[in-house]
Amino acid sequence: MSQFIEEFEKKEIAETNFPQVRVGDTVVVHKQISEGKKTRIQRFQGLIIKKTGRFVRESITLRKIVDGVGVEKSFFLSSPLVKDIEIVSKGKGRRARLNYLRDRQGKAALRVRKIDR
Repeated sequence: MSQFIEEFEKKEIAETNFPQVRVGDTVVVHKQISEGKKTRIQRFQGLIIKKTGRFVRESITLRKIVDGVGVEKSFFLSSPLVKDIEIVSKGKGRRARLNYLRDRQGKAALRVRKIDR
């Protein structure tokens, strides 16, 4: 049964054409927001500190600093509300989860070694 589910999820995820992102990358996520009868696209730029799941259940957590306060937001990559993902810069996160960045302040809170891929 799980093999059938895995094949179905692979087929579903093949329909989305987002770039491959990794922990440590700085990305911009375009998400559709509904306010009453109006809809608009909201951009959220941040550093990927966590990536969980696989195939259809894959999600990422972004972190950014706003007025000296850390803000984190999670996005399901297969959600119909996520319209686009842009990669601003590639970074090399040497851990699966960059939780240690939560204790840092200022520029050090978003400092991950940049690489050219």
